[in-house]
Amino acid sequence: MSELANKRVDVNTGWSLAGAVVAAVGASVCCLGPLLLLALGVSGAWIGSLTAMQRYRSYWMAAALVFLGLAFFRVYRKPKEVACTPGSACSSVAGRRNKVLLWIVTALVLGLLALPYAIS
Repeated sequence: MSELANKRVDVNTGWSLAGAVVAAVGASVCCLGPLLLLALGVSGAWIGSLTAMQRYRSYWMAAALVFLGLAFFRVYRKPKEVACTPGSACSSVAGRRNKVLLWIVTALVLGLLALPYAIS
C-alpha cells in the first residue's frame, strides 16, 4: 500500500469515528441536553424546546450505528496487499492504535445512546 493510501485509510476511519460521536450526541440531545444545562445552572423556558428533538432520535441513533459499522469495517478489514511498510495503517502499531480508539469511541457512543433510556 502506498503512503498516501495509508493516510487516506486513517483519515476515513477518523471521519467515521467522528461521525458516530456527533450522531450519538444528536441522538441524546433531547434528553441529555436539558439535564446537562440544568446541572450547569442554565435555565429558561427554551430548554423545554430541546425535547422536541426526541422525534428525530431514532434517525440519529441509526446514523451513529452506521458510522460505527463503517469504522469497524475500515479498521478490521484485511488490506489487499500483504506487505506493510512501518508506520502504515496496516502495521501492527497503527492498527492496534486504531482498534483501541475504535473501542473507546464505541463505548462512548453506546453510553450516549443508552443514556436517555437510563435517565427516564
